[in-house]
Amino acid sequence: MGWQGRVLRIELGAMTAKEEPLNMEWAERYLGQRGLASKYLFEEMDPKADPLSPENKMIFATGPLTGTFASTGGRWSVVTKGALTNAIAASNSGGYFGGELKLAGWDFIIFEGKAPHPVYLIIRDRDAQILDARNFIWGETVWETEERIKKRHQDPMIRIASIGSAGESLVRFACVMNDTDRAAGRSGVGAVMGSKNLKAVAVRGTLGVKVHDPERFKTVVREKRAKLDVHAARERLGRVGTHAMIDNTHAYGSLPTRNSRDVQFEGNPKVNAKAAHTPRRSDNKPNVIATKACFSCSIGCGRIATIDPEHFTLKSEENKKRYGKAMGGLEYESIFALAPMVGSDDLDAATYANALCNEHGMDPISFGGSVSAAMELFEEGVITAEDTGGIELNFGNAEALCKLAEMTGIGEGFGKEIGLGSKRLCDKHGRPEFSISVKGQEIPGYDTRAMQGMGLAYATSNRGACHMRASPFVADFSNLETEGRAEIVKNTQDMASVKDSTGLCAFAGNAWDIADYADQVDAACGGSWTEQRMMETGERIWTLERQFNLRAGMTKADDTLPERFLKEAAKTGVAKGRVTELDKMLPEYYHLRGWTEDGVPTNETMDRVDI
Repeated sequence: MGWQGRVLRIELGAMTAKEEPLNMEWAERYLGQRGLASKYLFEEMDPKADPLSPENKMIFATGPLTGTFASTGGRWSVVTKGALTNAIAASNSGGYFGGELKLAGWDFIIFEGKAPHPVYLIIRDRDAQILDARNFIWGETVWETEERIKKRHQDPMIRIASIGSAGESLVRFACVMNDTDRAAGRSGVGAVMGSKNLKAVAVRGTLGVKVHDPERFKTVVREKRAKLDVHAARERLGRVGTHAMIDNTHAYGSLPTRNSRDVQFEGNPKVNAKAAHTPRRSDNKPNVIATKACFSCSIGCGRIATIDPEHFTLKSEENKKRYGKAMGGLEYESIFALAPMVGSDDLDAATYANALCNEHGMDPISFGGSVSAAMELFEEGVITAEDTGGIELNFGNAEALCKLAEMTGIGEGFGKEIGLGSKRLCDKHGRPEFSISVKGQEIPGYDTRAMQGMGLAYATSNRGACHMRASPFVADFSNLETEGRAEIVKNTQDMASVKDSTGLCAFAGNAWDIADYADQVDAACGGSWTEQRMMETGERIWTLERQFNLRAGMTKADDTLPERFLKEAAKTGVAKGRVTELDKMLPEYYHLRGWTEDGVPTNETMDRVDI
């Protein structure tokens, strides 16, 4: 119960769709979503396979609480080997698609091989059909794809996950998008989908989700909802979203600015949450005009935004019609990447670039990080306007940012270079130190010279630099010490691993501890899901992901940070004069994990975590 007990296996090469039972022995040990899908991936494919080859597999995965009325029960993940990182990828998304897939009767969809031509998959409850996408949606944007599928199948309530032209052209940081602006955003999962000639998955579900103990589940869910509703973090996220974080990182000196040359941004007042909620002179409307929530969510952190009608991006009639409307708005990670990281204080340019990322299916963090790397290459004279097609790639050039968003989305001109991601771009030009990435994935919006725990979290993350794989925020915003950070990072990595396997949102964790997640899982699934069992499951998942990466060829050398963080001291902020002291934390982290000095889980550890 909680689980539907069914997997839909799609062999794209043979164009077949087959139902099979969910492996319940694995489900009892890895729960669902991120954890259980990682187990399937680990067992079914060679980790050394090229992520863009037919040998790579891709899994759309729900958790046992996805599709239930548990608060935030709409999460789902895309699990595969990442095109950006060559590491295991588990990219989490919200919206309504995950709930719909679960309501259609499926826990997972496993995609194998490569279709002989572009296709899409349509699911109506337990019926699945692979249909031709040629002369229909292949070549179209995410937005057009959703509109066309709904129109052809005459159902406005169909939920769709798709790739845009970025995924089709194998941009290394392409996303899988759903519900127009929700994204399985990191590690290049959209490029994997494009490499399989799979354009979209459309789902309509009417079967419901059964739970182990319905009465207890109702009682527990109401208790947890009440606890969440009164929490200050829920109120803040509902009111201003994640955007407000930019004031904290700027003030503290942990806001990556101009490709992390700097840690504070003088233009912050023009791009912060207050600016986004202040009415404009042109039409007396603010950038943020409304909020929205995902399936079964009582937080509502999503933003709906508009661009200033007088902004340069809306000068043409075509752009005015297309982008001069309400669209998905900025979150902290997108505003940091599309403003301070590239040195721009243009809120509307960031909103426009973010819209293009949604429309074409690109990760705004990696896009902004790749543009900022290109800007440093340009300012250092490594590349010139001749290389960029005449674009002056100076920090702060908002028009260049927007132009590159257009070009990268459709794989045109210098946009093809940006689409490589910053690591491949900088390696190509002989300046790898300009790529502010870990395992090839561009950093999120936290400079680790002021946040030592986050530095360790980035370095050891199984999917490359990520702010969602560990939660050292409280300690990091309190002091600059390294002592105790290894334990915090290890424990919160295990927590995140199991939370990401439930079908619930990490943001609920602002109010809930791991016992609150466990209570809901136990009521839905049965089987004595205690706090201890949840933590043991989280450690098992983390260790399995590590094993996948080791088999893929990664080593201790990959558990590192950008050279800039390790050697160049912060110029300002609380960490002025400091670097990230990774060497003080990494050995202790390995010890706590039960790994060798080379970062390999010992046989004793493998036995203990039961892999």
